[in-house]
Amino acid sequence: MTNVSNWRKSSRSGNTASCVEAGNASAVVAVRDTKLGESSPVLRFAPEQWRTFVSSTKAHGFTA
Repeated sequence: MTNVSNWRKSSRSGNTASCVEAGNASAVVAVRDTKLGESSPVLRFAPEQWRTFVSSTKAHGFTA
């Protein structure tokens, strides 16, 4: 179980529940689906992996 007390979601998601939340836990960044809330599975990333993902997304966005 990941103990995260500071879950936060993107300010760009507005009031929608269809997004992800990220939070810091002991030496990892935890990510979960807001639609599932507390019952959501939690993905765990090393802080450097998360920073790389976020910076790449900001720089290049997503393409289908």
